Amino acid sequence: MYRNLEECIVDLEKHGHLVRIKEEVDPYLEMAAIHLKVYEAGGPALLFENVKGSKYKAVSNLFGDIARSKFMFRSTWDRTQKIIALRDDPMKALKHPFQNIGNGFGALKALPLKKGSGVPAGFQEIRISDLPQIQHWPMDGGAFVTLPQVYSEDPDKPGLMNSNLGMYRIQLSGNDYVQDQEIGLHYQIHRGIGVHQAKASKKGEPLKVSIFVGGPPAHTLSAVMPLPEGLSEMLFAGLLSGRRFRYSYADGYCISHDADFVITGDIYPDDTKPEGPFGDHLGYYSLTHPFPVMKVHKVYAKHNAIWPFTVVGRPPQEDTAFGELIHELTGDAIKQEIPGVREVHAVDAAGVHPLLLAIGSERYTPYQRVKQPTELLTLANRILGTGQLSLAKYLFITAEDDRPLDTHDIAGFMAYILERIDLRRDIHFYTNTTIDTLDYSGTGLNSGSKVVLAAYGDAKRELCREVPQVLQELRGYENARLVMPGVVAIQGPAFESYDKAEREMNALSEALAAQGPLDGCPMIVLCDDSTFVSDTMSNFLWVTFTRSNPSHDMYGVNDGVRHKHWGCDNMIIDARVKPHQAPPLIPDPAVEKNIGRLFAKGGSLENVKLK
Repeated sequence: MYRNLEECIVDLEKHGHLVRIKEEVDPYLEMAAIHLKVYEAGGPALLFENVKGSKYKAVSNLFGDIARSKFMFRSTWDRTQKIIALRDDPMKALKHPFQNIGNGFGALKALPLKKGSGVPAGFQEIRISDLPQIQHWPMDGGAFVTLPQVYSEDPDKPGLMNSNLGMYRIQLSGNDYVQDQEIGLHYQIHRGIGVHQAKASKKGEPLKVSIFVGGPPAHTLSAVMPLPEGLSEMLFAGLLSGRRFRYSYADGYCISHDADFVITGDIYPDDTKPEGPFGDHLGYYSLTHPFPVMKVHKVYAKHNAIWPFTVVGRPPQEDTAFGELIHELTGDAIKQEIPGVREVHAVDAAGVHPLLLAIGSERYTPYQRVKQPTELLTLANRILGTGQLSLAKYLFITAEDDRPLDTHDIAGFMAYILERIDLRRDIHFYTNTTIDTLDYSGTGLNSGSKVVLAAYGDAKRELCREVPQVLQELRGYENARLVMPGVVAIQGPAFESYDKAEREMNALSEALAAQGPLDGCPMIVLCDDSTFVSDTMSNFLWVTFTRSNPSHDMYGVNDGVRHKHWGCDNMIIDARVKPHQAPPLIPDPAVEKNIGRLFAKGGSLENVKLK
């Protein structure tokens, strides 16, 4: 049980999970580039002891490995899992009271603890510019905080137990922000802080916000946990850290006594400034958009404070381990939330939100002679209306019938669906709806479409295991490559406009239709580089589902609409890069070369085996 971040670092180093970097490292691009290489190599946590331009140390890759993450929480992990399970099924505690005495006692010990008033001893007032100004990617708008714990209270019900603790992107510098006086907050309005801001704006008042950085790792994880209704993030922080969250108030702002840094300030109604660009978890830049600006009140740092950070980029990254950690802690929460759903997998390689794979159930029509999706469609609606799952674009859903299924066997799961899908019946679109703010494949910020591919029953086709001859002889298209059984990538001309694309796709569909049935290839992916797309499953998932908007980019051979329902013989997904989409993240070659000094003989990272 760690009282602070420094104790965690000492413990990790003692057990071989952390390496100190003694060389001076530039926070502009270098620190992020080093982190990315070490993470890719499966390396340790990193303590940067000499950050150029700042007196503070910085640490990254704390959560970069699931085993290391569980090691940090080894003394509180089991108890926390049990308490979350009780929140999902409170009757369990009543039926087995003696088994749960320890868990209840643990919860009582986790209650937040108020420690007087004012700023605690050991904190000093600093400026935003004193913090490590870490910029990750060449086109980023400035320095960002990537592991913040953003705290706000409900204006109608103030107090710690009605607060929200979330992890939202914080821009520290650049753009139009007045240095040391303003910072940017990037969050969607449906998040907890957005609800608080809406209430404050209705009252005509600014919303007081505190940003905690550092502290016990449990506090960082608490900011991203999808907790059961009624379980406060502050209580969860105490449960997982094994130590009560300690706090006070100064000038009306909550101050975490456990954090390494605290930034306080106010968000005023309708006060926005351009935020971004910033490298995001889809592997592209999120572009510049107006987001709330926070007027900085005061900034505090603990003596010998350490600045934690991570790097966001094309998955997998450190936040992949975050997702695995959350899944292990919450267990089967989705089963309680949506009865009938057995498993949902937000595919990390596709940027998480663009692609969901789900296993549901078909319980209510056993008398039907022909098996087809029925209950699955109801479950699909529930999934796409639930929390963060509502940001999904593509949902592949089926039910177990003749054998067990595993959504984490992505190729096997998708093949199972492609074998069974009726392409004229089982594709269901949602047009003009919401998608992830960071997804630029749609028609505007937060705007796009969704599609459900629901399949159930006996196999309808045998999937091709080599490229059909007809796809190798298409005029204007080249380098047809098999991605996986039933899926072929073909390379076409660069995308220019949707008007031209529609003409191209109509001509392509007609050419394929003229060649006769192509039943073994239900999915064709049109792309800019079919060698890249077919090289790995990860490349296929990333390109196909981050670069397409279902309503605009799905076409079909012999397609048509009957009774308002679209269907086809073979679906074609146009996954070419579109002019309106955000550029991909590309490292700076000069920086990549310069950081080689740390991995060379005598460097702090000489023992890290790069891939």
